[in-house]
Amino acid sequence: MGKLVWLASYPKSGNTWVRAFLHNYIVNAETPHSINNLVDFSVAECAMGFFGTPGEVLSPREVQARRPQAHETLTKLHPDLVFVKTHNANLTLHNVPLCTPTLTAGAIYIVRDPRDVALSYAAFTGKNVDEIIEFMGQDGAANASDGVQVFELLSSWSQHALSWVSTPRRLLVRYEDLLADPERGFGRMVRFLGGTNDRPELARLRRAIEFSSFSTLSGQEARNGYRAAGAAGGKFFRAGQAGGWRDRLTQAQTAKIWAAHGHVMEKFGYPQK
Repeated sequence: MGKLVWLASYPKSGNTWVRAFLHNYIVNAETPHSINNLVDFSVAECAMGFFGTPGEVLSPREVQARRPQAHETLTKLHPDLVFVKTHNANLTLHNVPLCTPTLTAGAIYIVRDPRDVALSYAAFTGKNVDEIIEFMGQDGAANASDGVQVFELLSSWSQHALSWVSTPRRLLVRYEDLLADPERGFGRMVRFLGGTNDRPELARLRRAIEFSSFSTLSGQEARNGYRAAGAAGGKFFRAGQAGGWRDRLTQAQTAKIWAAHGHVMEKFGYPQK
């Protein structure tokens, strides 16, 4: 078994929230862990420094050629498990896996209703919602290399989700379930990572949930900023809610998302209306 635990999700699906929880649970301190220190116990796989010299812009083929060694480097960051954030689909490109199976210990996959994802992703990128809906339907959708990070192959929202749910040693977590019952949802993560069915220490679990709540995270962002905030310049931690699409998407937009992803959305318990 490998050492990498992938914290995987389509963008704007709760990945940073999960990272914040894990950091607060691990540290178990009396004050919240800083959102700008999430690299203490987890790392973004796409960071250019793992693939070459920051500022260097690599093609997808060049990135894939270097990816196995980059992942080997990640395993050496900590003596135990290494938590690795990724927005890559769990696919193969240029005959190289985007997430190296032999180095993988397991994965936590966070899924969110794509209608809410579209709203949040549009605000994050500064693009309009229709552009994002179109992007989310493309099998070749990717974030480009820019010298700070290497490219990420997202694929379509549907392909992304399906690629991860078929992964061995995987825990599926719905964003909406974390909101509705955080003790149960985050408790499942702790048990999964510990390889046990024993309940986690309740006081420690509740403190980590409180310290990673949206009110706490958005408060930190307001006071100190967040280095991973989007190019649009708006808040990274916006609302932390589910179902906002019902009031903000048009009928045509919801119909387009359902036409592209409805068959997969139903598998995850997202109804048409």
